[in-house]
Amino acid sequence: METILNIGRKIIPKKIFQTAQPVYHFLLALSGAFYYKFPSQKIFVVAVTGTKGKTSVTEMINEILNEAGYKTALLNTIHFKIGDKEERNLFKMSMPGRFFIQRFLRNAVNANCKYAVIEMTSEGAKQLRHKFISLDTLIFTNIAPEHIESHGSFENYLNAKLKIAHSLENSSKNNKTIIANSDDEYGGKFLNIKVSNKIPLSLKDAEPYMLSEKFTEITFDGLKMHLKIVGTFNIYNALSAMKFAKSQNIDTMAIRSAVEKFEGAKGRVERIEEGQNFTVIVDYAHTKESLEALYKAFDKSDKICVLGNTGGGRDKWKRPDMAKIADTHCNHTILTNEDPYDEDPMQIIKEMASGIKTHTPEIILDRREAIRRALTLAKENDIVLITGKGTDPYIMEAKGKKTPWSDTQVAKEELNKYIFKT
Repeated sequence: METILNIGRKIIPKKIFQTAQPVYHFLLALSGAFYYKFPSQKIFVVAVTGTKGKTSVTEMINEILNEAGYKTALLNTIHFKIGDKEERNLFKMSMPGRFFIQRFLRNAVNANCKYAVIEMTSEGAKQLRHKFISLDTLIFTNIAPEHIESHGSFENYLNAKLKIAHSLENSSKNNKTIIANSDDEYGGKFLNIKVSNKIPLSLKDAEPYMLSEKFTEITFDGLKMHLKIVGTFNIYNALSAMKFAKSQNIDTMAIRSAVEKFEGAKGRVERIEEGQNFTVIVDYAHTKESLEALYKAFDKSDKICVLGNTGGGRDKWKRPDMAKIADTHCNHTILTNEDPYDEDPMQIIKEMASGIKTHTPEIILDRREAIRRALTLAKENDIVLITGKGTDPYIMEAKGKKTPWSDTQVAKEELNKYIFKT
């Protein structure tokens, strides 16, 4: 069915196809669910949506459920996992095709997983990839301007997220739950949907808490917890996962054991340790809010920042804004290439540079050279922050070219080559 529909897409005139797109996406979603016998009806499905934090929250939920003895399936930006088997997500999207997701859920059911934990995105909702996935729980993390050019407006972007909430509302499951960040301006819209269980979360739920550049201490359900992750944003992520765990009657001691072991999701405030006397962090940080939150988490240290942007062909409006944040928080800024697609990468960097007023940034187009330069500039106790790609597996270039890439691996290689062998 999917093959037939994709062939039809190629032969139907573009204008006609664009008009019929909703039907096309609906038929793909329905045919995928039908082919795999509607597997989401036979497993507990918890979805996480929001602009930031989705991957970290899904990873933490998975850790807690495993600690509590449950077999899980996990689908997010980083990887696909069913029980003990996992593979890297090389699609450069959190929600792959509808047939892929339905097959994933069917395999999870066949493997006797109790829970399926999945990311759900606005882009996925726009293409109806959330359709025919029967949700038990939805977690809303936050929302900020993102994918505006794709959706047409922030309102459309928000409505795409709310479609996922209404999918929970219309799910055939019993005892459905919405967990939402009530500190977020739009959290109330998610808590207002018609489900039986509504669980708000707020930073107050972690009080008293303490932040440092190396760890975080919070209090939850009367217990003090020592987390290896940093930043206020990670308190929200932890609360999202822990609130879900409590909704499943998981013991607070098991929750604490899991979150205290958790070292963070790959590519999300990921520390690169190769014996150097300074800190190296790789992070996805693709919005103004996430970039500023990351920089503030290390506000007591001198920062050397390697900054790209969201890439070519989208969200051009935020290029100077992202650089302006680096201008405010970084001691030294290196602007570099990220995912230019069919745009001129140097033009993207020039648009970013216009946001820097207080110091002159270095412009190094080659991303490896930019990372190398940042590492060689770093002194004892400095922090090198490499942002924009996280675990993205490719640099996306003109005419569909995909160059295999890993910020983490490149940072490790350059640390060993240029820091310890020179």
